[in-house]
Amino acid sequence: MRLGARSQNEFIQLLNKKNEEIQKSFLAKISDMTKMIDVKVMLGDSTVSEQKTFDPKLVMDYFQDISKNLKNWSIQDVTISNNEDIRRIFMKFEIMEGNYLISGHVSIQFHVLLYYKPIQRVIDCQKELSTIIDITKNKEQEFSDNSDQFVLDKLKEMGYKDFDHQKLFEVFYENDEFREKVFAEIEKQSGVDFQKLSEKKTQLFNELDSLLVETYQITPVLIDDSKLVTGEEGCLCTFDLEFVKNNTREGLFDPRKMSDSTKENIIKRLDEFANIII
Repeated sequence: MRLGARSQNEFIQLLNKKNEEIQKSFLAKISDMTKMIDVKVMLGDSTVSEQKTFDPKLVMDYFQDISKNLKNWSIQDVTISNNEDIRRIFMKFEIMEGNYLISGHVSIQFHVLLYYKPIQRVIDCQKELSTIIDITKNKEQEFSDNSDQFVLDKLKEMGYKDFDHQKLFEVFYENDEFREKVFAEIEKQSGVDFQKLSEKKTQLFNELDSLLVETYQITPVLIDDSKLVTGEEGCLCTFDLEFVKNNTREGLFDPRKMSDSTKENIIKRLDEFANIII
C-alpha cells in the first residue's frame, strides 16, 4: 500500500497525513539545496555565456546524513545513476514492525548539460583541430585522385603489365606487404604524415573532453514513479506499507487487524524520519 492512497480507515488516513507532511518538508529541503546559481561557460562556437546550475553534492551529503541517522533501518547505499543526459540520486530503506514492512524511497532526478570551461585553451584546441581537419581533407582528396594511377604504375614496374585493371588491383589487395609499402610511398609524396595528424587529432579531442564542464538543471517539484521513469525533473519521497506473510509481501491488507502496538511503532517510525529530514 502506497501511503497517500485513498482510504476510509482512520489509521491509514493518519499515516497519509504524516506522509504528506514528510513530503512537504522534503520538498522544501530539496528546493533549498537545488537553488540555481549563475556560472560562466563556453559554447561550442567559443561564445561565453551564463548558465544556471546547482551543486548535486549537497543532495548527496543530505541523503548520506539521512542514512546515518536512520537507526535500525535496512538501508541501501546512496546511489547515482546515469542515463545519457539524465542523472538520478536516490536511496532506499526499510524496516519491519511486527508483520508489517515500511519501505521508503527518496530521490532527485535532474538533467545534465555539457559546456566548455571559459578558457583560451578551448579556442586554441578548436583552431588546431580545424587546421588538421582541413589539411587531412585536402590531402585525402589528392591521395584519392593520384593513388589509383600510382598503384597501377608500381604494379606494372613489378611485371604485371599484361593484367587488366581488375586483376592488377586483386594482386595489390592480396599482397599486404606491397600494399603497405605503396601507401607509405604515396603518403611520403603527399608531404603529410597522416598517422601523426590522426594521433594529434585524437589528443586534441581528448583534451577538449577534459575541458568540459557539467551544469545541472532541476525543477523542484514532487514527482511520482511514472514521471521518474519517463525522465522528468523533480524529487520523489514515497513510503509503502506491506503485510508480510510467509516471506511474501502483500500490499492489500485489513488495517483493522493490526495491533495497537504495531500501529504506534509505525507512527513512531514516520515521526522519526520526519525529524531527521528537517
